[in-house]
Order: sequence, then C-alpha cells, then structure tokens
Amino acid sequence: MTSRLAGHALVECLIEQGIDTAFGVPGESYLAVLDGFHQHRDRIRFIACRQEGGAAFMAEAQGKLSGRPGICFVTRGPGATNASIGLHTAFQDSTPMVLFIGQVASDQRDREAFQEVDYRQMFGPGTLGMAKWVGEVHDPHRLPEYVARAFHTALQGRPGPVVLVLPEDMLTQPTAAAVLPRAEAAQAWPAPGGLRTLREMLLQAQRPFVIAGGSGWDAEGAKALERFAENWQLPVGCGFRFQDTFDNRHPLYAGDVGIGINPKLAQRVKDADLVIALGVRLGEMTTSGYTLLTPPRPKQKLVHIHAGPEELGRVYAADLLLQAAMPAAAKALESLTAPPSLPWTAWTEAAHADYEANHAAQPVEPLDMAVVMKTVQRLAPADTVYTNGAGNYSGWLHRYVRYHGLQHHGRTQLAPTSGAMGYGVPAAVAAALLHPERTVVNVAGDGDFLMTGQELATATGYGANRGAGRLVSLVVDNGTYGTIRMHQEREYPGRVSGSDLFNPDFAALATAYGWRSARVNRTEDFEAAFAEALRPGAPMLIHLKLDADVSTSRTTLSAIRDAARQRTGH
Repeated sequence: MTSRLAGHALVECLIEQGIDTAFGVPGESYLAVLDGFHQHRDRIRFIACRQEGGAAFMAEAQGKLSGRPGICFVTRGPGATNASIGLHTAFQDSTPMVLFIGQVASDQRDREAFQEVDYRQMFGPGTLGMAKWVGEVHDPHRLPEYVARAFHTALQGRPGPVVLVLPEDMLTQPTAAAVLPRAEAAQAWPAPGGLRTLREMLLQAQRPFVIAGGSGWDAEGAKALERFAENWQLPVGCGFRFQDTFDNRHPLYAGDVGIGINPKLAQRVKDADLVIALGVRLGEMTTSGYTLLTPPRPKQKLVHIHAGPEELGRVYAADLLLQAAMPAAAKALESLTAPPSLPWTAWTEAAHADYEANHAAQPVEPLDMAVVMKTVQRLAPADTVYTNGAGNYSGWLHRYVRYHGLQHHGRTQLAPTSGAMGYGVPAAVAAALLHPERTVVNVAGDGDFLMTGQELATATGYGANRGAGRLVSLVVDNGTYGTIRMHQEREYPGRVSGSDLFNPDFAALATAYGWRSARVNRTEDFEAAFAEALRPGAPMLIHLKLDADVSTSRTTLSAIRDAARQRTGH
C-alpha cells in the first residue's frame, strides 16, 4: 500500500465500508480528512452543514435509511457538544452511526488546550450513555483497525452510535496501512427451544398481541414478520415512531403504540394475555409511561425478542427472552406452524376495525390538520419519506398517515424516539440528498423548525430537488411550544409562562433560502399549495397557521384547562 496522509487513509476506509456521503461542519482539527474528501471526490462527497446538530441528525437519518452507519464529522469542543443531540438520538433510536471528532494535537493533551474535551468522559459508553464505544486514535498505522472496529461495534447486537476521536497531528502523519474489509452485522438466530416455547404460549393464548419495531430490520425480515402474523392471524401494532415496520394498510394492522395512542388500542394491549415484543425496547413512550405493561412483572405473558442482550430483562421480567437479529427472528417465527383454527380471529378483526375508526375526526376550522395529512397521503408518491421532530403537531402525522411496510420501499418514517426537537428538517434534507428519486415530506412545529431551520441552506446548496423526488416542509405554526403549553394547562391551568413563541414569517424565510413558499390559513387552500410543491422546481415550504387552542389530534387547550380546573378546584 502506498504511503499517504492518515486523513486520506480514513476516507479510503469509509469508501471500503460502502459510504458515499458524509455529513459535517468543517473544522481546522481535521483539515487532512477534508483534503482526503477532495482527493476522492469522485467516489465520496462531504456535505457541509450549517450546524453540527443538524449534521448529526442527517447522519442519524442516513443510518436509519441505509442500515449502514451514518457518518458525521465535527471539530473539537463546541462542534462535539453541538453534535451530541444527534448522538443521543442515535443511541435511543438504536441507529448505527459513527461520529468522528477532531481533537487537539497529542503534545497539547491534558492542558485544557483550546477547545479540548475528554470525549471518553463526555460520551462514555454504558446502558444509559450516549455511545456504544468511544475510541481515540494515536497511531496512524492503526487507523484502519479503529475504523473497522467502529463499524462493527455500530452494527452488532443492538445497533447504535460510536465516537472516534482524531488528534489533529495524527491525521497529518503518513501511513501505508491497508484498509480493512467491509463490516457486516452478525445475524444471531433465536434458540430452537425458545421457539418451541413461544409456539406453546401461542397455543395457550386467547388474546395475543404483537408489538414490532426498533432498528435492524430489512425488507426480507419485514416480509417474514407479515407472513408470521398472517399464519397466526395476529394483530400487530408498531412501536413508537417505528410505524413503517408493518404495512399500515394490512388487515392485521392495529395501530401505533406510542404517544397519543388510540385509547381503544391502549386498552387492547392491557387486555391481551400474551404480548410478543419484537425488536422494540419497551421504553417509556411505547408503554405509555410503563402503564400498558406494568414493570417489573406485567400481568400479560410477555415474550421479548431483541438483538441486544443488555436490553433483555432490563425493565421487564418476561416469560420468555430471546436474543436475535430482527431479520433472523422474523424468519424463525415464520416457520412456526399454526393450527387449522384460532380462537382470536374476532379479537384481531376488532383491533383493525379500531384502527380504521381512529382515522375519523371531528372537523376543525379554519385549518383541519387531519384533512391536511390525509391530503398529503393521497397526493404524495407511495415511497414518500416522512420526517418530523418533537411536538404535539406530530400526532396528526402519526395518526393519519398510513406508512407502507419497509419491505415495499425501505424506511419511510424518520422520527426521533428520543424526542429531540429539530430533527425533522435535517433528516428530510439528508433523505432528499441520499435519495433524490424519492419525495420527502417534513412536518415541523414552529418551535421545532427554528432549532435547525438553517439547514434549508444545505438543501439549496447541494441541489436537494434536482432528482425526480420533491422536498417539502410543512411548518405548523401555533405560536407556542405546544407540548409544554399542554402540560402547563394540565398541571397549572391558566398560568402560562415561558411557552409563547414569537415567530418570523416562515414563508419569507424560506424564500430567502431559495425555496418556494406558500401560506395556508384554511383547509380548502392546502391541496393546491401541496400540489404545487410536488411540481418541478426548488424545494417548497408551506406555512400552516394553526390556532393555538388546537392542541393535539384529540383535544384542545381549552378542554385540558377546563378539566384541570374541575380536578383541582382552581
């Protein structure tokens, strides 16, 4: 192998791992790597973002879409702290990702040099940490070894983020070290004895329910899950913000088990006598604050199948624990033979009927978000990618958009289970740049959008709308941090503090970034605006003005306040 700068060798390692796009904010601490991107610009590109949080969100979205680690480069100190929000999102969402951080030169370490941070302490690995592993490369000849380990660690077991720290002087040293082969995730299969036990539990059940989700799925695994559900006529719900794991149009689909859950679905999970949790972590959001399944020993019989051994038994003392990769687990479940007749077919049919009924909504004037979401679904292509951050506004997207199973189009839902505000815009930009043939629709709240809205410039600069797909952002503007306002009215009715927002003209802001834009205040004006967004041209932002009282897809602030006052007597 010919000697070259270690920074160039790092880029070669990424290419060998199948990476053709990296996101980041440039910094003087890794100039040699940036020069490596220039050296290999015909094989890999570096997308320069406007803030490290946005760059890290883009890399996290890349990991979700590709199943390979998303790649982010940031500089030391402030760059790393800004990027931490994307790292935390990748950890809680179990998304493979590698965050490369430039570091001070080796001869300046441990002096609190300019922007110096100890990243092992900052991101230290652990079950409640922010990274699966934090490594620092001091020897340029071992750089390929560290990169290969980073990819293997990000992919194995429960996928997640890895941090690799790069001292500035190491990157400028020559090395002839050869790159190492492409890393692949090992496919662990469930124990045969456990599968026999699971089948026996199914045969004894009267009201079974499947909750599927998490990361690590592929198209074949999703197809196998569907066949398993069909063989046994099982109702399937999807875990919080993993609604594209199972085709929402399928007659066995029961709805999303997350924030704003259909009350009838919540009761159904509680009434089940057997819950098969497949790939989901069974965290606070999926369990409605640990109430659908009561820890540590739920009243339902519980089968928990997960790729990460550290997740099994962490919260719930399940009746059966199986460690397996999701594609392997689903294919194994598909092989379980069902009896000729099953006692729960009416239970399954009722679960889907409840899901269908949940699409009905009371009309809202002047802007009805239920109609807006249904219009988006009707007009957008079937393989559209939907993105959002955190906020009550996302409830309309989750409730009224029917996600196709990932076996049809790959991932179509990009949303943070970590509840990170500002995720949706960068994720949408990343999806549009990585898949220019696909339409991408971002739905953002006003507070959510202003966290990372400057990444509109990244979309413009790198030509996000040059392919056949379209990039659209819907900004739901109600002039308040809606989720916080909802909780205030519930706990301290009428005592509003700190949750008001003072917003710019979002349409004018989008125009300044080179986007098309439109303002929509009434339901009847939305369809024409969205149809225009789907026509060729620059990306488009649609500013939706919503009354602040319209709090969620199920209630209003007034109703929440009145109920709180009746409860408290204030």
